[in-house]
Amino acid sequence: QVQLVESGGGLVQAGGSLRLSCAASGRTISNYAMGWFRQAPGKEREFVSAISRGGGIKDYADSVKGRFTISRDNAKNTVYLQMNSLKPEDTAVYYCAAGSGPRDSRQYNYWGQGTQVTVSS
Repeated sequence: QVQLVESGGGLVQAGGSLRLSCAASGRTISNYAMGWFRQAPGKEREFVSAISRGGGIKDYADSVKGRFTISRDNAKNTVYLQMNSLKPEDTAVYYCAAGSGPRDSRQYNYWGQGTQVTVSS
């Protein structure tokens, strides 16, 4: 019912910044909590951040707290992840998801294809 497309990934040096976008179509995302997950080579997919339906509640993994900021613009049907002070360990494919949240990937029903983020040292 919901199609999600991530963009904004790329190659950046350690300490740099990127902003990821997740554009939704098919249904309004105002009905869903939205989350960001990532998967590094050889590792399991892990929770990064989530935001409530109205945007009033935000949740972050300890590894990104203070560096990443999640936001949403329901009028544009888009979710963002601002990533600052990037570290090489942030290198991963980043996925956005729509569902009931917040941290368990099994609580999300719809997933994007992912966008690659590579942080060099």
